[in-house]
Amino acid sequence: MRLNRILLSTLLVVVALFTQICVLARLNLPGAVPDLLLLVVLALSLVYGHTAGALIGFCAGLLADFAPPADHAAGRYALVLCVIGYLAGLAKPETGRLRSAAGPMLVVVGASIGSTLLYAGVGSLVGDDGAASPGLAKLLITAALYNLLLAPFTVPLIMALARHTEHDPLIDSSGGSKPDGSYGWLNSAGGLGSGRLGRKSSRVGSPRSSLMNKAAKNRAGKAGRLKGVKRL
Repeated sequence: MRLNRILLSTLLVVVALFTQICVLARLNLPGAVPDLLLLVVLALSLVYGHTAGALIGFCAGLLADFAPPADHAAGRYALVLCVIGYLAGLAKPETGRLRSAAGPMLVVVGASIGSTLLYAGVGSLVGDDGAASPGLAKLLITAALYNLLLAPFTVPLIMALARHTEHDPLIDSSGGSKPDGSYGWLNSAGGLGSGRLGRKSSRVGSPRSSLMNKAAKNRAGKAGRLKGVKRL
């Protein structure tokens, strides 16, 4: 991963985890707790792709596993967010730009339900069925609802921030990598500038070439006259 990806992902994950523990978890909402950490992983995965999404999800989940007041087996949420980040990264568009907000919202709903089911499934495998104590159906509905209400205020902002730090206009315009479409005007301006310089140089060079041709003709004429005098 690039350095800017690591720095941005680390900052967003730490802020999201701190906000979730200190603010969202203390709202005492019925059912599940709004999962801001999940939304950060989803937003970054939709920009960076499935490989980076899986890595970010694993690190974010592992940090949440050891953050107090964690009451589950270490690595449980890391596995869940790793899988969710990988699957969300597969939904990344080839152009890097989403045409509408419907796609991310569907990803949020699917990830909220999928992460709750996967968390409960992993818990049943390790002998921890605490997720089913208030009722799994209630957790699924409330998790999807809370995350869907929180997503419009977080996911687009995080995705825009990730795209902004992903492309550097100076590197894209001078390096060998393919430039981003948002900086295409730089390339077009450069092309126009080079074309103008080329036309200007051709205009400057044309009088010079004509003068050189005239000088060559004069030298050839003088040489012919001298040879004619010798022949006489």
